[in-house]
Amino acid sequence: SSGQHRTEEFRKVNVLMKVPALRDGSFTLAESIAILLYLARKFKTPDHWYPSDLQKKARVDEYLSWQHVNIRGKGSKLFLTKVLLPLLTGQPLPPEKLEGVTEELNVVLKQFEEKFLQDKPFIAGSEISLADLVALVELMQPVGAGYDLFEERPKLAEWRRRVEEAVGKQLFQEAHEGILNIKTLTADKIAPELLEHFKHQLLKQ
Repeated sequence: SSGQHRTEEFRKVNVLMKVPALRDGSFTLAESIAILLYLARKFKTPDHWYPSDLQKKARVDEYLSWQHVNIRGKGSKLFLTKVLLPLLTGQPLPPEKLEGVTEELNVVLKQFEEKFLQDKPFIAGSEISLADLVALVELMQPVGAGYDLFEERPKLAEWRRRVEEAVGKQLFQEAHEGILNIKTLTADKIAPELLEHFKHQLLKQ
């Protein structure tokens, strides 16, 4: 039906899988990172989100440049493989396929801890920035798929706690409700054209 893409479930999936768009007067913008940076500059958000200090800003940019194919790439691959692949094929997920994507994610998580977090409270230093926000949102995808990557990583768990506190627990919960409820998703709740799109994506891998 024509209204199918407006369903609550589709919107939840859409939020995760489809690049958001921003319209500001006659100006339109795609790509979530570009949108975040635009909003931070336009609304003169507190400096820590996207610091004016050249080197701190470079730290944020460095993470945002790295994360696309790494944290986002491997996190969403695990999510898609674990949650959507069985729905699309009607078959249980082969354990070796799950092991493969989990291992890929573990490699980038180690890099995230060692290179980007190190011994700092946040990615850019002592204060939270857009980099932390983007990182945590992406890391919640595998968590939503049932892989608690914070469990055996105390440094990552501590960092998550700091980010949640800085953002505010309530806001954080609301923002991730859609992702955390995704496990209850069934194939008939996803719009057919979206299913086709994922089928092609996943079966290519």
